[in-house]
Amino acid sequence: MITISLCMIVKDEEETLGRCLESVKSIVDEINIVDTGSTDKTTKIAKKYTNRIFNFKWINDFAAARNFAFQKATKEYILWLDADDVLLEEDQKKLLELKSNLSPSVDAVSMKYNLAYDEHGNVVSSLRRNRLVNRQKGFKWIGAVHEYLEVYGNIQVADISVSHKSMRHDSDRNIMIYEGRLAKGEEFSPRDLYYYSNELLDHQQHEKAIIYYNKFLDTKEGWVEDNIAACGKIADCYNALGDKDKELESTLRSFQYDKPRADFCCRLGFHFLNQKEPQKAVFWYNLATALEKPKDNWGFINHACWTWLPHLQLCICYDQLGNHQLAYHHNEIARSFVPGDWRVLHNKKYLEEILGYNNIANTNTEDKELTVTENIDSKITPSFNKIENEAASDPKTIVQSEPEENKSTGKRKYTKRASKKNTKTKDTHVETEEAQEATLKVGTPKKGSEKRDV
Repeated sequence: MITISLCMIVKDEEETLGRCLESVKSIVDEINIVDTGSTDKTTKIAKKYTNRIFNFKWINDFAAARNFAFQKATKEYILWLDADDVLLEEDQKKLLELKSNLSPSVDAVSMKYNLAYDEHGNVVSSLRRNRLVNRQKGFKWIGAVHEYLEVYGNIQVADISVSHKSMRHDSDRNIMIYEGRLAKGEEFSPRDLYYYSNELLDHQQHEKAIIYYNKFLDTKEGWVEDNIAACGKIADCYNALGDKDKELESTLRSFQYDKPRADFCCRLGFHFLNQKEPQKAVFWYNLATALEKPKDNWGFINHACWTWLPHLQLCICYDQLGNHQLAYHHNEIARSFVPGDWRVLHNKKYLEEILGYNNIANTNTEDKELTVTENIDSKITPSFNKIENEAASDPKTIVQSEPEENKSTGKRKYTKRASKKNTKTKDTHVETEEAQEATLKVGTPKKGSEKRDV
């Protein structure tokens, strides 16, 4: 059995630190807490779990702080967490099993990082991180902001999840660090350009964000997942600026870097749905359903786009085209993923009235025109702002969700609306593709949700 040192950097984390340490205290053999200047009860809470508490003067450099923490480790392997991370009970058991069976020849272990959840606790956004590393390899953190752990060698992929349960976020900290570096004349790496662009987008500096995203892409040195994500983020900037043509151009630009992804297919479907061209929207949404969901992708994955969401949108498209049987068909597929979703249930009732069904438990899913991905085990729903639905009791509507700008924060929120049934023309706007980190803003965190504790 291997031994594990937990290494954390913290500042003013009294709300979450105890929860994090409780979830791993029986698994790790050593807990190292590096405090970068707390003024609350963080260190007092830490002392309940360890006497290995160290101070580090904050110098606006996350990698420096994390490398200092790694230097304090004395066990064979190092596990790193942020204070607002937690291992759920099932993942605690998996980590204990890994600890018992891991070969000493393994240099690093990657684990899933669950970033955002719906109102039912289902994961809606995730990625992978190298989470457990062999101390003898001397792996280092790189980057003052949005730092990463540079690893190599024998890397094992584990079916273990770390759950991000953030309770607060310092929205200005990272952009201030970046702009301080720019003021000193520091030259940004491609990674810096990408993450600085993310900060600009998050702060609604859309024109400037577009400039820096293009600078990043022009280096031709970015990670493919960041390249694709940048295209989506540029599209978001143009959406905010009201330039639909440039938004479409930026979405299509993502195809330069890899085969189509489901979230970008959904973006295109949404574009054509808004352009009153549901037949073109059908093409892209159907393509989204035909793509195979990546299993161990290290980039951000919006699970809704790979499961139920394109089917819900196809329900809207076919309703607009007057093909209520296919609308019902796709709504039922969406229901197989998210059986309790209010929109799906409302659409079911509405379409059963149209089709004259009284009580239908199942629908024929063998339509030869459709190609669907059978991922029924992934039952994922997004989190939508809970705003009163004025049309929920109207049986003559197809229910959908649509984003609108939150004037106080500049962020998009989701409102519930319904489009009146009209066999000739309809005004249906179904939001599915608000991308953040190449994913939807459907319960997803900001800037890739890689919160840093200082």
